[in-house]
Amino acid sequence: FPTGDLSTEDFLVKKAREGLEERLAFLFPDEKERSENRKEYDKRLQIELDVINQMGFPGYFLIVMEFIQWSKDNDIPVGPGRGSGAGSLVAYALKITDLDPLEFDLLFERFLNPERVSMPDFDVDFCMDGRDRVIDHVAEMYGRGAVSQIITFGTMAAKAVIRDVGRVLGHPYGFVDRISKLIPPDPGMTLDKAFDAEPQLQTIYDSDEEVKALIDMARKLEGVTRNAGKHAGGVVISPTQITDFSPLYCDSEGLHPVTHFDKNDVEYAGLVKFDFLGLRTLTIIKWALDMINTRLIKEGKEIIDISRIPLDDKKAFDVLLKAETTAVFQLESRGMKDLIKRLKPDCFEDIIALVALFRPGPLQSGMVDNFIDRKHGREEVSYPDAEYQHISLQPILEPTYGIILYQEQVMQIAQVLAGYTLGGADLLRRAMGKKKPEEMAKQRSVFEEGAIKRGVDGMLAMRIFDLVEKFAGYGFNKSHSAAYALVSYQTLWLKAHYPAEFMAAVMTSEMDNTDKIVGLYDECLRMGLKVAPPDINTGKHHFSVNDNGEIVYGIGAIKGVGEGPIEALISARKQGGIFKDLFDL
Repeated sequence: FPTGDLSTEDFLVKKAREGLEERLAFLFPDEKERSENRKEYDKRLQIELDVINQMGFPGYFLIVMEFIQWSKDNDIPVGPGRGSGAGSLVAYALKITDLDPLEFDLLFERFLNPERVSMPDFDVDFCMDGRDRVIDHVAEMYGRGAVSQIITFGTMAAKAVIRDVGRVLGHPYGFVDRISKLIPPDPGMTLDKAFDAEPQLQTIYDSDEEVKALIDMARKLEGVTRNAGKHAGGVVISPTQITDFSPLYCDSEGLHPVTHFDKNDVEYAGLVKFDFLGLRTLTIIKWALDMINTRLIKEGKEIIDISRIPLDDKKAFDVLLKAETTAVFQLESRGMKDLIKRLKPDCFEDIIALVALFRPGPLQSGMVDNFIDRKHGREEVSYPDAEYQHISLQPILEPTYGIILYQEQVMQIAQVLAGYTLGGADLLRRAMGKKKPEEMAKQRSVFEEGAIKRGVDGMLAMRIFDLVEKFAGYGFNKSHSAAYALVSYQTLWLKAHYPAEFMAAVMTSEMDNTDKIVGLYDECLRMGLKVAPPDINTGKHHFSVNDNGEIVYGIGAIKGVGEGPIEALISARKQGGIFKDLFDL
C-alpha cells in the first residue's frame, strides 16, 4: 500500500488519529464535552493500533480503507459495517464502519483477538450496481496480475447425485424424480441421513434392483465436485503475481480468471481474502436519496446525509411501534411484525435486540418472552438471574434487561467477574460454542479461580458460569446486529419522512416481480400514497415521484418493455417535448 515516507504501521497510526479527530468533532460538537470524552477514545484507539501493528495487519486495514473511500468518492453506497468488524474503533476512525463501538459496547477482541492468531475479516456491503466497479478499481490499483476472484466448487449433494446418476444411466425422468422426491430438502442432507429419515427409501431400495443400482452408484459419487463457479464476493490481493501463490482457473469464455484454490486454500497459501458483498437495500437507499435530494436542491433546502440522521427520531419510532414495517430492511416479515408488536421497541438499542432475538434459538428457548416481560415490567429485571446475580454485571446486562443476548456480553461477564482478558474471554466464548467437555472443565476452573481472586463467592461464580454457558449457544454477534440495525433504521427513517420516494425506490428494486409490485402497491394505498399509471410523458424507466408527490409507475415494470426502447422514448421526449398523440409518438 502506498504510504509515502512513512512505514505502513506509522501511516495507519497517522490516518487513524486524523480520522478519530473528525469522528469526535461530529460525536461531540461541544469542545468541553469532547475533551471530557476523548481520553476513553484515545486509550481504546492506542490499544487497537498496538494489536493491529503487532499482529502485522496494518496494510489490511489501509487497503480496506482505500477501496471504501474510493467507493464513497465515486457515488457507490457502502454499508455501515457487517460482522464483528463493526467492533473496531480503528475501523470507525478510518471510515470503514459507521457505528461508534464505544457507544454500543462493541468489542475489538471479537474481531481481532491478540491471543488467537487469525486473519482479520471485514465483510463489506456495497450497492449491487456498483460492486463490480469497486473490484475493477482494486484490480487497476494493485495490478490485474495480483488481484483475482476465488473459485467455488459445487458438489453432488444427495438430491442432485440421484438425478445426475439417473440421467446418465438412461432412466426415465419420472422414475428418477420419484426417488429424488423421497430425499428431504434439509440443508446438509446426505443419502445415509435420508434413509434414516424416510423409511420408504429403504423399502424401494430393497424391492427394486434398478433403484438399488442407481443408489449404490450415487453413494460412490456423493460429495464429488460437480462444477466450478465464482465466489459471490471473495477477492484476493497478492503481494506479487497471483500465480506465485495459486494456480488460476479460467471460465469457458476465458474472460474471468479465478484462483484454482478455494477460499480456505487461498488463506492456507498465505493470501488475504476480502469480501465484496452486494446488498440490494443500499441500492434502494441510494435511489430514494437521489430523488429526495434532487427535490430538496430545487426547493433550496439542505440535502440529506443518511449517515448523520438522529437515531432517536420520533416519527421513525411511531412507524415502528405500529409495526408498519413492510419494505423496511430485516423488519418486514410477518413474524418480525408480531415480535415488534409484543416488544414495542422505543430506542435504537431495542432495534439491535430485535435483530438478535428474531432467530430460532431465542424464540424456542423462551428467551424472547423473558426479554419482553422484563422490558414491560411483568418480570423482575435481574443480572442475570433472580437467584444468582452480581452487582458488577448490571452495566453489562442493563441494555438487554438482564438477559444474556450477545456474544460480547459473555466476554464482558468473564472479564468483569473472573478477570479474563477480553482475548481470553473470546476463547472462552468459542469454547462454550463448541461444547468440548475437556475444554469446558478447564475453563470452569479458570473462571472459578479468577472469580474467587476478585472476591466473588465460588459457588455463585459457578452458577453464573452455568447460566452463561447455557445462553452462549444462543448469543448473537452484537457488532453485526448493531451494524445491520443501522441499515434497518435508515430505511425506517426514509419511510417515515419521505414515504413516496422510499416506496418508489423499493418498487424499482422489484420491477421484475409483478407479485411483489402488487403487494407494494397495496402498501402505498394503505399509506395514503397515490400511484399514477405509466405515463410516456412523465414516466421514467424506474418508478419516480412527480411534483404532486405521486409515485409514477416505472415504464420498465411493464412486462415486455425493455430498457432500450424506454431510453429512446425519454431521449425523444427531451429533444422534441411531450408527445401530443399516438402518431407523434
